Amino acid sequence: MAGKPTIVIPPGLTQLVGHNLNMFKAELSKNFQRMEKLPAILMLCSVITAMAMAMPVVQGIAEDPKSVETWFQKLSHAKEKLTKLHFYFHDNITGNNPTAFQVAQSNMSTKSPNLLFGAVFIMDDPLTEGPQPSSKIVGRAQGLYASAGMEETALLMTLNFYFTHGKYNGSTLSVLGRDPIFHQYREMPIVGGSGVFRLARGIATAKTYWFNVTAGNAIVEYHVIVQHY
Repeated sequence: MAGKPTIVIPPGLTQLVGHNLNMFKAELSKNFQRMEKLPAILMLCSVITAMAMAMPVVQGIAEDPKSVETWFQKLSHAKEKLTKLHFYFHDNITGNNPTAFQVAQSNMSTKSPNLLFGAVFIMDDPLTEGPQPSSKIVGRAQGLYASAGMEETALLMTLNFYFTHGKYNGSTLSVLGRDPIFHQYREMPIVGGSGVFRLARGIATAKTYWFNVTAGNAIVEYHVIVQHY
């Protein structure tokens, strides 16, 4: 009798499946156990089904071109909504599990009187319900930030809040703004969104909850208010 199959996921597929990787492996393993005597074509169909079950989906929103066109045609009759969100952003550039990495810097970054002027970081930071790192993850902050202030430490923030749970699963909000990190409150514009948040516009207000100056790691509280359809 054949033993339990070893599940090896190619790097490209791992990236595609993303945060649903464990779910995908479990579903794939169950299907292999059922299919030891099935023809190859049926096995392939079952693998594709397992992939579809593991892929993140936008909650209740069809994203194919025809559906998007239909959505726009009905937009004049749609009612605008107001949504408020609250979560915590965990930015870790050091430690055992960093989520942000420096990818570029200017010739003067290490000599700058402000925080690494000209340095650019790419991030995939977790968003959680509460401030503790062990709190439930509700999404990711994916994008980049760059130190863009010579006279005052300020970051250029270009990122997507990508939500992975609940009624906003698969939807995004796009942020493009200035973050003077040592101010108590920092206001950044929401310039767009996808999924549930199509045509979003609004404000993301950041407040530092915790910052380790030596390590460079931070937890930032966000209050977000957006209008969307």
